[in-house]
Amino acid sequence: MNSVDLQNLVSIEMPYAKHKGRLLADLPSNYLNWFAREGFPTGELGRLLILMHEIDHDLLNFLISPLRKNNTFMPSTSQYLLLIILFQL
Repeated sequence: MNSVDLQNLVSIEMPYAKHKGRLLADLPSNYLNWFAREGFPTGELGRLLILMHEIDHDLLNFLISPLRKNNTFMPSTSQYLLLIILFQL
């Protein structure tokens, strides 16, 4: 995982199926869980969906909130420290 991957989650839309047009970061948990059970697509899309599933499953959605346009999110101290650890800033 890197910052570009996280930025892609809030800028790339699902290209097909039931949730076509939704940002990958906005896909519902049950849809991500379905992919986890049935298999993720190949390529970049599959890699990003796996990442989003892991973020969603581990309740780390706050990592992508600051990347959204018109963001008003301010991470807590503990969330900020986790960001520093994850990205070794």
